[in-house]
Amino acid sequence: MGDFGFTVLKERHINYDANDKSIAEYIAEREPSFRICIECGCCSATCTTGNFIRFSLRELQILLKRGENEIVREQIDRCMLCGKCILVCPRGVNTRNVILLAREAFRKSVENEI
Repeated sequence: MGDFGFTVLKERHINYDANDKSIAEYIAEREPSFRICIECGCCSATCTTGNFIRFSLRELQILLKRGENEIVREQIDRCMLCGKCILVCPRGVNTRNVILLAREAFRKSVENEI
């Protein structure tokens, strides 16, 4: 392979095979619209919580699909479940249900049910 004068930083590497995608799979089985999210950011743009604190539903969905669950686990309870994100989603993703299912999946993973 040739030297192009740049490298990818080690902290930017994502090992998708090593990540735990069980939470995303749990959500996708119960809420099929989760799979059609295009991460456009409309949900984050209209988010009431995101206007006051650092919270991005778009980022959480990306992290879930990557299997990077720790940040999601820390931030998932910040959502107020107001539903504004559902109203603006161009793909019709039931983001509110995605949040509820993610919370449920994390609770079950602690109880070793997943």
